[in-house]
This record gives sequence, structure tokens and C-alpha cells, in this order.
Amino acid sequence: MPKRSSTFLETDRLVLRPFTDADAPHLLALDNDPEVMRYINGGRPATADAIRGRTLPRLLHDHPCTGTRGFWAAEEKATGTFLGWFELRPLADHDATVVELGYRLNRAAWGRGYATEGARALVDKGFADLGAERVTANTMAVNAGSRRVMEKTGLTFLRAYTEDWPDAIEGSEHGEVEYVLTRAEWEARQA
Repeated sequence: MPKRSSTFLETDRLVLRPFTDADAPHLLALDNDPEVMRYINGGRPATADAIRGRTLPRLLHDHPCTGTRGFWAAEEKATGTFLGWFELRPLADHDATVVELGYRLNRAAWGRGYATEGARALVDKGFADLGAERVTANTMAVNAGSRRVMEKTGLTFLRAYTEDWPDAIEGSEHGEVEYVLTRAEWEARQA
């Protein structure tokens, strides 16, 4: 399959590409699945206005320090099917050294290794090409699936903490966890 001009990153089974306004229906479907959103907002549905007014602008944002966006649409390479998105974005717009890893995939993609495959490729690109010195990822302590992806990606548990949730959701009483991988740890694993 020829490489697409708008492709940011390819893996064996995934194509990560910049979002466009045309992705709004995919994002609306993704964010309206209560299981996908369980650990994000308790499974509350999204509106088309929220996708256009809040979600898409965040996903379309360019980060000056990396010269890239921080979020990419994930498609199955063989079929072009929209699977969700991946994030590797600087925590500060003008500092590429600390980046946050994230992912949100539709249920049809769960349990197939896509999250780990995409996350590993983004971590490698962050350290090899984008100037990252530290990758961090966070989730609810009870989100065992996301925690497994972080561990399989090479991140290690750093800390547990609590945040004020404006609208508490089931499991938020157990707090959050942060995982991390430094450039030195990543380089040691490459050797």
C-alpha cells in the first residue's frame, strides 16, 4: 500500500494521520459509546456541537515546539477503518521535552493489540524525532486495560494521586495513576 501524503506514522497494522473536520462523525460515534467513555466522563453522551466546538479544535491544534499536532486519527492500514485516536502531545506548547501519551479506541479495536502497537510507535517517534525527554501517561486507578497498555508500551508506575472531579464518576474514589518513561530508560531498552 503506498504511503499517504498526510500520514504522520505507520505501523504494521495502523496509519496515524492528522485529524480533519471530516472526522467529526467518527469522533461523535466514538465519544457516544458509554464503554469507551466509562473512565473519561462516566459514559455520558457527547453532542455534535461539543465535538465541533471543543473536541475537534483540541485535536487540530499544532504545537510549535514539535512542529506537529498532538493527536492523530488511527485507521486500520488494511481497510482504512477509523479505529479512534492516539495522543503524544507536549504538556507545554513551547517545550517538547515532556509529552503525554494517550489513546481512545472504539470497542471493535479492543483486545487486538492496536493500543500497544500505536503507543509504542508514538513513544519511539517522540524520543527519536520529536525531542521528548520524558513520556507520561495517566488514567483512573481502576482502568486496568489502559494500565496494561502503558506497561506493555514500556512505561512504569510512578505514583497514585487524587484529583477533584467536578462530576465524580464510578471508580474516581480510587484516584488516578501516572506512568512514565524517560529517554535514558528508552535508550537502554533500545541497546
